[in-house]
Amino acid sequence: MGRNTALTDLGTIDRAMVVFAHPDDAESWAGGTVAVLVRRGCEVTYVVVTNGDKGSSDRTMSPERLSIIRRQEQCAAATILGVRHVEFLDYADCEVEDTYALRREVTRQIRRFRPGLVITHDPRRTYDVGLSHRDHRIVGAVALDCVYPLAPSPMAFPELSLECDPHRVSEVYLMQSAAPRLFVDISATIELKGRALACHASQMGEPAAVASAVRARAASLGERCGAPYAEGFRRVSEIGERVGEGPASPR
Repeated sequence: MGRNTALTDLGTIDRAMVVFAHPDDAESWAGGTVAVLVRRGCEVTYVVVTNGDKGSSDRTMSPERLSIIRRQEQCAAATILGVRHVEFLDYADCEVEDTYALRREVTRQIRRFRPGLVITHDPRRTYDVGLSHRDHRIVGAVALDCVYPLAPSPMAFPELSLECDPHRVSEVYLMQSAAPRLFVDISATIELKGRALACHASQMGEPAAVASAVRARAASLGERCGAPYAEGFRRVSEIGERVGEGPASPR
């Protein structure tokens, strides 16, 4: 195992949430981990920020039709992995901004489903490993702001108090990181990850090619942590300043 890396068993997480930009992002970067969590009895919720309506080079495709297709694909993929809740925020693809409305909605979802773990994009992905989609960077940054300080503060979005109480997330995994330090062994769920990704037919190639690519990337990450197949993350476990803010919410 490489220096400054760790292979996690995911602890005792009862509820987890994946906040991501486009249909297929969760399966691409964390599908195996999601399946491992579900197998351990964890309730997983997806929060899909955009409808993916720009994700096609087919000039005969309309954004409206594509958004319907991608919603159906995302629901099918979530079902394969055992995700219980899929919340679509329906923002336009490529047009996400860090706004009050988006922060409020992501905060509402965190307070509503009360995850111990949030998985989201690494907003600081560096360009030396390739271009990063603006929606990924913005959604990751918004999700982190909602984890702290917004979701645990009763003073933030007080109008939400009629729906749900403030909630403190215990830890965050940043997916799609250029320098992952935490790894999850997905050897037992690699097949499910491939099947789930193949549901995104509007974005992916032939299922066999998808499965091969999934295995190759997971094997490369596995070499870094001593597992046959793995997914990698950056982990944030210190969530804000705890002094004077009360105990963390239970997982």
